[in-house]
Amino acid sequence: MGTACIKVTKYFLFLFNLLFFILGAVILGFGVWILADRTSFISVLQNSSSTMQVGAYIFLGVGALTMVMGFLGCIGAVNEVRCLLGLYFTFLLLILIAQVTVGTLFYFNSGKLKQEMGNVVADLIRKYDANSTNSLQDAWDYVQAQVKCCGWVSAYNWTENEELMSHSEVTYPCSCEKGDSSLLVRKGFCHSQSNSTQSGNNPEFWPVFQEGCMEKVQAWLQENLGIILGVCVGVAVIELFGMFLSICLCRRIHSEDYSKVPKY
Repeated sequence: MGTACIKVTKYFLFLFNLLFFILGAVILGFGVWILADRTSFISVLQNSSSTMQVGAYIFLGVGALTMVMGFLGCIGAVNEVRCLLGLYFTFLLLILIAQVTVGTLFYFNSGKLKQEMGNVVADLIRKYDANSTNSLQDAWDYVQAQVKCCGWVSAYNWTENEELMSHSEVTYPCSCEKGDSSLLVRKGFCHSQSNSTQSGNNPEFWPVFQEGCMEKVQAWLQENLGIILGVCVGVAVIELFGMFLSICLCRRIHSEDYSKVPKY
């Protein structure tokens, strides 16, 4: 009966670690996405707060370590090696603590993150140069075109850009233009084809989206950070289950044969 129980626990732990390895790859993927994305809100966020970058590196570390631990747990479970199972339990505990730290970091800094992002976007709009090539400017053009918004609070945020407002004819940010069906994101400033007799660059005559990006950005953040934190919670539950199985298996293994451990 005891032998059968050990076998059942062993193979449950093996299957668990296979799933654990996959989930580690998911966490690692989140970290890579945050650091590599250059065409969405994430690019703007990385320049608005160091919190996002720190969180991304923690995700990378936790994801990589989770995958290693999943592999280590598989070897320890199949070969019934207590030292590997004990090491596996220890690292699982460390990973769990790191995930709780990341979750707490994001939760308590969400308000600060939004405020810092608003300040960065306002500064970006104010200093926007239509003739320069800048990855942050390109990211914001992409955001406005894809989300169909203009400015941070409203399109009037662009009136703070001296280059734009220096035009005597109606000129506006190209990425804000309504009804633009082009698959390519337009950059820089565009001149209106309107035959309006109004003099000066009056924002009232800009053919752009009037709604600001703030609310949509916050909704996007809420949705995506919720997904990330949800995955972390799911992984944490699985980690607790793995810790429980590893302890049970360790207690039932009274002797171990180190010759079973693969040598590379």
